[in-house]
Amino acid sequence: MPINPTEQELANVIRGLAIDAVEAAGHGHPGAAMGMADIALGLYSKHLKFSASSPTWHDRDRVILSNGHAAIFLYSLLWLTGVPGIELEDLKSFRKGGSITPGHPEYGHTPGVETTTGPLGQGLGMAVGFAMAERRLREEYGEAICDHRTWVFAGDGCLMEGVGQEAVSLAGHLGLGHLNLLYDMNGITIDGNTDLAFTEDTASKFKALGWHVLEADGHDHSEIDRALGSARNEIGQPSIVLFRTTIGKGAPTKSGSSKIHGSPLGVDEARVAKEALGLPAEPFEIDDQLLSAWRSFGTRSDAEREAWHSRVDALPERQHSEFHRRQSSQLPAGLFEEIEAQKVTWIEERPAVATRKASQLCLEVLTRKLPELIGGSADLTGSNLTKTNTTETTFSRSSSGRYINYGVREFAMGAAMNGLALHGGVRPYGGTFMVFSDYMRNAIRLSALMQTNVLYILTHDSIGLGEDGPTHQPVEHLASLRAIPGLAVYRPADVVETMEAYETVLATGGPAVFALSRQNTPLVRDHQPSENLVSKGGYIIRDVDGPRDITLLATGTEVALALGAADMLLAQGIKAAVVSMPCWSLFEAQSAAYRSDVLGQAPKLAIEAATPFGWARYTGSERNVIGVTGFGASASVEELYQMFGLTPENITSEALRIIIRNSKPYAA
Repeated sequence: MPINPTEQELANVIRGLAIDAVEAAGHGHPGAAMGMADIALGLYSKHLKFSASSPTWHDRDRVILSNGHAAIFLYSLLWLTGVPGIELEDLKSFRKGGSITPGHPEYGHTPGVETTTGPLGQGLGMAVGFAMAERRLREEYGEAICDHRTWVFAGDGCLMEGVGQEAVSLAGHLGLGHLNLLYDMNGITIDGNTDLAFTEDTASKFKALGWHVLEADGHDHSEIDRALGSARNEIGQPSIVLFRTTIGKGAPTKSGSSKIHGSPLGVDEARVAKEALGLPAEPFEIDDQLLSAWRSFGTRSDAEREAWHSRVDALPERQHSEFHRRQSSQLPAGLFEEIEAQKVTWIEERPAVATRKASQLCLEVLTRKLPELIGGSADLTGSNLTKTNTTETTFSRSSSGRYINYGVREFAMGAAMNGLALHGGVRPYGGTFMVFSDYMRNAIRLSALMQTNVLYILTHDSIGLGEDGPTHQPVEHLASLRAIPGLAVYRPADVVETMEAYETVLATGGPAVFALSRQNTPLVRDHQPSENLVSKGGYIIRDVDGPRDITLLATGTEVALALGAADMLLAQGIKAAVVSMPCWSLFEAQSAAYRSDVLGQAPKLAIEAATPFGWARYTGSERNVIGVTGFGASASVEELYQMFGLTPENITSEALRIIIRNSKPYAA
């Protein structure tokens, strides 16, 4: 081996690792990794600001693999450059149970992985969020503290997906000049050539969207270098480099075809390919000089990182501590005391407002206290009530304000918020109608998988939105969202519960959905306890003296209805306890003893303006649920609630029916 390895030899190391790892696993996607190897060499050896020994350094360039099926490509780069915590043995364990090298990159699972990818296009959407966060922090703290690029590898599928289309449109509109898209234009999908379904003029399209467009041969190292340099130097527009590549570059018979997209090369093809590429026949064997060269790429920015730390240390004390607080996702002193004082005020004043308005009242307090909160909406600001006095300034091409107008791009909003949160230093929330959560469901799912600090403000949460009718009235959505593991779904009953939900999310972290009403609802708390009751997921909001005759369970705007029914029942000598259950997952996390005390032994009736699905775990049967068993209708909220039996009078009648059917006496 020459003392100074050639660029081709260095790129072929990636190809060899991709071949060997996929062969060892027996499955995987070697084609894209082999096709993008030359681009990766150019990026890591000359253009990437990256210090492998400190993969979480704040001012590093971010590398995102939107075409996440090429995971071995990313894992190989992390190991080759020397990221601590990932070893050659991990590449040998690719896609095996218990390994840190799963089939698609997973945030928090593998050192150096910036975000979970795999669902095509979402990495691109998240990259937009990363770039937005970088620009916001650069404007706040200056280029000496925050000045890095986001590089996102993407394939044909990422640009076909709707979320990819939404994301690149938003990025061009905002002029995100520190965002660089490296398009692996290999012309192959699982079904065959992209001509089967994708024939648009990508270069012209991106120019029209406001992008800086470059084209290069993805296997010519000089062209790659020039294109990457031009992309890095462009700061007024996001850049895309259309790299013409060959999928499976180096495979003798399968390169350039769909046969190498998602399958091992096979023993014979792998042997011939490695021989032609000048690679050792032994799997995972790498020449020391080649590995040493790759390791040197991982140290290129070490001096720059040390200089950055010195600049951060030189910041004025207040700015220095605030920067570190936000980077470590810590909350400021005095926040919870201010929240507590506000709850006391509301209990005294007793505002009867829609919970979407309650959310805005809470956000007025929180955005004032937390400068890291970045708001937004998918073209429904006036309906979601997501803008506050503190977030009046809009994020635009000319200003990185604290409010993002995402336009009618729900999926891109969800993906971008994941990127904003993963970048660090900011904490996003974004609003749309609950029924449109379906458009961004996969982004919500990734929030839960990664446990990102993202708040989804979903208003118009039931048939209570009224005259817009069943196309806009969510029915199955609460049950669907509650089914996502790791996602906290809150449906608060009033402004106090809403604030306690925000307080809980801020204290515990992770993603959350807030299901909020269009219609007004009274304050249901008559006093402020010493603890946050919403943090328990469910609690007794009205108890009875002695044994219960029935327990009424409700969420959101139906809690007030349940309380009204309890009054009616009491007038008939029936003792009904009322339980508010704003967050099922938190309630399930409580001890069995606590849950038993709250639910009691009496028969139960649940009331919620949504599908009864799921309530049987608490009531014993869906017969004991007053809900919405079909789609809604176009009518006033009063008519609709009467139509579906969501009234104190009908709740009272149903409760009496259940009590009669369960005539056996019960203890509390």
